[in-house]
Amino acid sequence: MFSFLGGYGLYLLFSLPALLLGFWAQFKVKGAFDRYSRQRSYVGLTGAEVARRMLDSSGLRSVRVEQVSGFLSDHYDPAHKVLRLSPNVYGSPSLAAAGIAAHEAGHAIQDAENYVPLRFRTAMVPAVQIGSWVGPIIFMVGLFLAGTIGTQIAWAGLLLFAATALFAFITLPVEFDATRRAKAWLTTSGVIYQQESKGINAVLDAAALTYVAAAIQAVSTLLYYAFLLMGRDRE
Repeated sequence: MFSFLGGYGLYLLFSLPALLLGFWAQFKVKGAFDRYSRQRSYVGLTGAEVARRMLDSSGLRSVRVEQVSGFLSDHYDPAHKVLRLSPNVYGSPSLAAAGIAAHEAGHAIQDAENYVPLRFRTAMVPAVQIGSWVGPIIFMVGLFLAGTIGTQIAWAGLLLFAATALFAFITLPVEFDATRRAKAWLTTSGVIYQQESKGINAVLDAAALTYVAAAIQAVSTLLYYAFLLMGRDRE
C-alpha cells in the first residue's frame, strides 16, 4: 500500500532526530550519574536524608520516604503520598543522590501546593496508559481497512495516541519546576556547598534532557501517523 519512503523511510525521517537526541540524553544521564555518584557531598547526607529534610522543611512530614528496587526508578507517588528512591539514591551520600532525591521531593511539594501541571498530568495517566498502546493498534487496523470506515477508525487511533504526545509536553513544566525547586533548596539549605552545585546541575540537567527527547519523540510519531493517514486519503 505504501512505498518504502512512505513507510519505514518516512518513519526514520520523522523519528531519527528524536531517537538520536534520546540516545544522547541517556548517555548524558548515565555519564553524569556515574561521575557524581562517586563524589560524596561534603555534608554527607544520604538521598533519603536529603529528601526527608526537604520534605520536613516544607511541612510535609506525613510524606513517607521509601526504598524501591531498580536502577534510577526514583519517583513520587501522589496517590499514596510516598517518595520512592532507588537503592543507588536512597542510601548514597553522593551528589547525584542528593540531586535526584531533592528533585523527587520537589514533586511532593508540587502536589502539596496543587501545582496545576502536576494535577493535569496525574489526571491524564489513565488515558495515556490506554492510548499509548491501544491507539497505534487501532490506527494500524484502520489504516489497512478500505473505505471511509477504515479512515474513521485510523483517525480514532490517532486521537488516542495524541494523548501520549500531550502528556509528554505537560510533563516538561512539571519536571523543570521540580528541578528548579531542588536546585534552589539544595543551595540555600546548607545540604551542599556552592562549589558542589556543578555536579547537582549536571545530573539534573541531563535528566531534564530525557524528558525533552521523549516529548519530541511523541510528537514525531504523531506526525508520522498523520502523514501516513493523509497519504492514504490522497490515494
